Amino acid sequence: MNPFSCNRRMPARTRREFLELSSFGFGSLALSYLLQRDSLALPGSADPLAPRAVDFPAKAKHVIFVFLQGGPSHVDTFDPKPALNRLDGQFLPPSFLEGESALAQIKANESKLMGSRRIFKKHGQSGLEISDLFENLAKLSDDLAVIRSCHHESVIHGPAISLIHTGSIRLGSPSVGAWVVYGLGCETENLPAYVVMSDGFLRNGKSVIGSGFLPAVFQATVIPTEGTALENLSPPQSLEGASQRIVLDQLKTWNERHLAERPDDTSLAARISNYELAFRMQMAGPELIDLAKEPETIRKMYGLDDEPTAKFGRICLLARRMVERGVRFVHLYNSDWDGHSECDANHRENGRKTDIPLAALIADLKQRGLLDSTLIVCAGEFGRTPMMQGKEGRDHNPYGFSVLMAGGGIKGGKAIGATDEIGFRAVEDKVHLHDLHATMLELLGLDHRKLHITVSGLEKRLTGVGEEGQHSIARRLMES
Repeated sequence: MNPFSCNRRMPARTRREFLELSSFGFGSLALSYLLQRDSLALPGSADPLAPRAVDFPAKAKHVIFVFLQGGPSHVDTFDPKPALNRLDGQFLPPSFLEGESALAQIKANESKLMGSRRIFKKHGQSGLEISDLFENLAKLSDDLAVIRSCHHESVIHGPAISLIHTGSIRLGSPSVGAWVVYGLGCETENLPAYVVMSDGFLRNGKSVIGSGFLPAVFQATVIPTEGTALENLSPPQSLEGASQRIVLDQLKTWNERHLAERPDDTSLAARISNYELAFRMQMAGPELIDLAKEPETIRKMYGLDDEPTAKFGRICLLARRMVERGVRFVHLYNSDWDGHSECDANHRENGRKTDIPLAALIADLKQRGLLDSTLIVCAGEFGRTPMMQGKEGRDHNPYGFSVLMAGGGIKGGKAIGATDEIGFRAVEDKVHLHDLHATMLELLGLDHRKLHITVSGLEKRLTGVGEEGQHSIARRLMES
């Protein structure tokens, strides 16, 4: 028999016994989240996720990071290269490999260039060029900024994904989402601060969305995107409603008594609010993912009732709803852009399922007055080569690729930086991934040099401590 049934008198129990017996009632999703908050509160803070002061005025309060997993080809999406089209079928000029030890494995006389099969056009008042893979997104060109000169060091998926997510090639470092929540806290008490959703699989698993050496409270909560309910969030019938309220009130009484005896222990104050969080999540969670009340016009806008847009459209709409409810960092996985063979066919398929929902997300945020306070970053782990691989495919290219940004104080209709004439390497206003992260943090009001933690005597930062990552391009993005 359940010891907390309302049909029997509750026996006298110790605080520890009460916790052990009652924990199952909160649901595994909420329980794991609150226990992380419970045990690893920041020193000097009653609640590790309480909103914190910024270093300078923030343009954005929320982030939606759209990760195009696999690595989309920049020369087929956001970086038009007429010269590459003219050289289609010719061998790569040897001059492109001179002085580049990292490219030693590439043989010019075995690498044929492949022009883009896509059509680029100028759009909007700005004339920003975007390919026909993103016809709907292109209609918003005056709200978009494209960084065409991003680069980093790894040609391999795993390390490259780790770099764009954590700033480090080594797996296990804190993700950018964890760093953002560590620096800013959260605006909602009813939902996780950092959420991940995917329309497919998570390459590298959870190793690049964790908290690493930061307290575990800052790691992501992965929300399942199938079905209409959050798993294990509802309590058993014996602890619904008033019964669960009795349990929570008793826990609060014990914790407050414990706190009175240890006034300097801030983790106890956090514990009191953590159990309440799980209770609130049981109502806020189901309401969040219930899309039935969304107007038909919004469902159509995101492509929820059509294939192939339904799955990605759903998580884009959920991202908007999360931002509305104060979730700090929403991370969307969109896959799979890894076009080693028949790259154009791969990208046409992915464009069909991505273009409409992504454009809808940006337009919907704008019409609700949320775009200015929400930073949208859309990128893969690298771009793809201008050379052909196999049967009209393209290989990985970290030496120059594009990142799309919108909202968060950014003035749209602009392209920053450039790759060379065939799109092989970044050559103008180069932006390392550390610089991209520094830019994101600045738009959120955080100084990347001050956002750090000391681990075993070493200072750790999202942007690293070397030469790269010592500058942000936020001001250029905000210029008219």
